[in-house]
Amino acid sequence: MLSPIAIETSAGLAALGLAAGGWAYAARWPGSQLFGKAMTAPLHPGELALTFDDGPNPAWTPRLLDMLSSNDIRATFFLVGRHAQAEPELVRRIVGDGHLIGNHSWSHPNLSLTAASRVEQELARTSEVLQQLAGVPVKYFRPPYGARRPVVFRLARSQGMVPVLWNAMTSDWREPSADRIAQRLKRSIDRLQQHGVAANIVLHDGSHRDQRADRGPSVAAAGQLVAEYKKTHRFVKLDTWA
Repeated sequence: MLSPIAIETSAGLAALGLAAGGWAYAARWPGSQLFGKAMTAPLHPGELALTFDDGPNPAWTPRLLDMLSSNDIRATFFLVGRHAQAEPELVRRIVGDGHLIGNHSWSHPNLSLTAASRVEQELARTSEVLQQLAGVPVKYFRPPYGARRPVVFRLARSQGMVPVLWNAMTSDWREPSADRIAQRLKRSIDRLQQHGVAANIVLHDGSHRDQRADRGPSVAAAGQLVAEYKKTHRFVKLDTWA
């Protein structure tokens, strides 16, 4: 039989575990609104928003842009600030092709664990560079990893940006098969369609760790999604849902 002290200790540990689990859910799960509201997708069945994170990438972003252009589709690109600074002409091409750009922080840290002063700097520096390069204001922000806490969204809004998460994603950054990436996303898209919800799809055209990372599977999977849905669905940029 446990002693009262042991019972109290166990209860305390259990409470801590629940609190930690709740924090992790609020900080990382894209469907959570506990740390503030964020755009995911509206009740617009038949609409798909292709969004791409961690670029621009000199090897893969141009191939992706070529595919989108050939299909007359516009997408949303959440750019890492330091990558954008290194590839100014690519940023200008993204905007010139009619796509929407968003802020994905300067260096891709976990913002749920980052000091507020640095969060503010990461967002402000990125928006400043993007606006200088593209000549358009940056109105959307996606936190790296989806990681946030209340101050992250408050700072984004104070800088005039709408926080954005997603409702359709798979681990395309480490999956070598374009077919598997596309099939997993198709299952998510079709499930959302059945529930009357649009799909906010995340793929990666770059890597925050290594610009030499192979994003061929992600680009090919995006092409498969376009081929599958372009006759039955409407592809939109995120500002369509604003």
